[in-house]
Amino acid sequence: MPPATEPAATPAETGREPPRGAQRELLSLVTARVGDTPLRKPVFVEGGLDLVSVCREMQARGASHALVRDTGPDGHERLGMFTNTDLRDALLREQAPGALAVREVARFDLVCVTPESDVFEALWLMTRHRVHRLVVRASDAADAPVLGVLGQLDLVSFVARHSHIVALQIDEAQTPADLRAASTQVDEAVATLHDSGIRIERIARLVSELNTRLMRRLWTLIVPAEVLANTCLIAMGSEGRGEQLIKTDQDNALLVRDGFEGPGLDRLTERFNDELVMMGWPACPGDIMARNPLWRQPLAAFCDTLSGWASFGTGAQAAGGDGAMRLAIFCDAAVVAGDATLLTQARAHLARLTTDSDAFLARFAAAADQFPEPGNWFTRLTHMARDEQPLDLKKLGTFPIVHGVRSLALAHGVAATGTLARIDALARADRLDPTMALDLGQALHHLMGVRLTHQLAQRRDGKAASNEVRPSALSTLERETLHDALGIVRRFRALLRQRFRLDSL
Repeated sequence: MPPATEPAATPAETGREPPRGAQRELLSLVTARVGDTPLRKPVFVEGGLDLVSVCREMQARGASHALVRDTGPDGHERLGMFTNTDLRDALLREQAPGALAVREVARFDLVCVTPESDVFEALWLMTRHRVHRLVVRASDAADAPVLGVLGQLDLVSFVARHSHIVALQIDEAQTPADLRAASTQVDEAVATLHDSGIRIERIARLVSELNTRLMRRLWTLIVPAEVLANTCLIAMGSEGRGEQLIKTDQDNALLVRDGFEGPGLDRLTERFNDELVMMGWPACPGDIMARNPLWRQPLAAFCDTLSGWASFGTGAQAAGGDGAMRLAIFCDAAVVAGDATLLTQARAHLARLTTDSDAFLARFAAAADQFPEPGNWFTRLTHMARDEQPLDLKKLGTFPIVHGVRSLALAHGVAATGTLARIDALARADRLDPTMALDLGQALHHLMGVRLTHQLAQRRDGKAASNEVRPSALSTLERETLHDALGIVRRFRALLRQRFRLDSL
C-alpha cells in the first residue's frame, strides 16, 4: 500500500493571531484548541470486514488508518482503530489477510478529546499513553459523533517546530548524546511555558512525563534486556512525585529481583547516573542514586533495609537519623523502567511496617516541622525593611506541605505519590478538611511558581538556582500573595502538630 497522502481538513477559524518570535513558538501549542488544528477526516469500516478490503478502502481514501465500528463481547457497540502498524503485525499471523477480520487486529483502547480540549492536553495525552493519534469527538459523551483524528505529525506541523515535541526525539534517540539534546529542550520548554503564563501544575505534569520517558530511554540504551526484565529502576523525591520543574539533585534507585546476578550492575548504574549528570541532573550530595549499593539491592535485602529505617534505631540499616529521611524519599518512588511488581512488593512491605504505628508516624511526620520559622518573616512580607534576609521557600513553604501531606497519606494508606493527588485522596476520605485541602493545593502551586520564577532569573544571570527569595525583589501584590500562601503553611503545620502530637516528642 503506498504512503498515506490524505489531505488535512481546514482548521476552524478562531481569530487568533499566530505567535511571533522564536522564543514563543511553543505558545501556540498551549493556547490553541484541538478544533484549531488540522484533523484527519475519519474513514469508517465495519469490524467484520477482512483486512484486504480494509486496505483497499484506506488506499482509495489516501488514509493511513481507519476507525473500526464493531460490537464487543459484551454486546455493546465499540470503536477501534486500525493502522499501517497493525497491518504489519497482522502479516506475521498464520491467517491470510483476506481471511482475517479487522476486529481481530484493531485496537479498541482509544484516547479521545473534544474540539475544546487544548492542544497542550492533546500532546500530554499522546505522551502519557504512548499513542500517535487521538480521536476527536463532538463532546465528552462516549457515543458523541467523531469529528476526526488528530495525528502526532499534524501536531508537529501545527506547532511548526519539531524540536519542541521532544517525546518524538526521545523515542528516536539511538545514543545518550541524542538524549542530551532532548533534555536541553525540556529545560527550554519549562522557561517558555512559564514565561507564557501556563499554570505551574500543567508544566510539572508535562515535564514529569518527558523526564520519565527520557530516563526510561536512557536506561534501555544502557542495559541488556535481561537486566531490564529483572530489575526496577525508580525515581524518587520531586521527580517521583511529578513535581520537578528545574532539574535538581538526582534521587533514583534500582530494585533487583532476588536471585538475579546481573552482569556489572555497579558499572551500568554508574554510567546511568553519570549520563544524567551530563543531561543536567546534578549528582545527589547524599548519594541517593542507583550507583550506591544502599540504593541498589535485591528486593529481600532492600525490604530488610526499609525495616531498619522504620525502626529509627542506630544500627547500620537504620542509619541513625537518616532513616526517616530515606523512608520519606522512598515513599515518593515511581517506576521508570523494568518490572513494576518489585516496587509494588517493597511498598507493601513498608505499609506493613507502618500500619497502626502511632509512634513511627509521629517521628516520621516531625520532619515537616523541623525548620524553624525565621524571625518576623510574617511582618517582613507586609512591611519591608531595607536589609532583609532571604526567605527559603523550600524550608518555609513547599517542604512542610509535601512532607506533611506525605505523612498523612502514609498514616491513612493513600497510595498516590503526587502531593496534589494525595491531598485529593485525603479530602475524599474525610481525612483532610476540604477547605484546607483546597488551600494547600493552591499554596503549593503558588510557591512552586514563585520559586521557579526566581530560579529561572538566577540561571539567566549565570547564577546557581536556589530556593531563596528576597521579599524586596517582589512586587507588593507578590508579597501579599506569598504572605497568604505561607500563612496557609503555618496553619497546616499547627494541624500536623495536633494530629501527630508532635509537641510531646
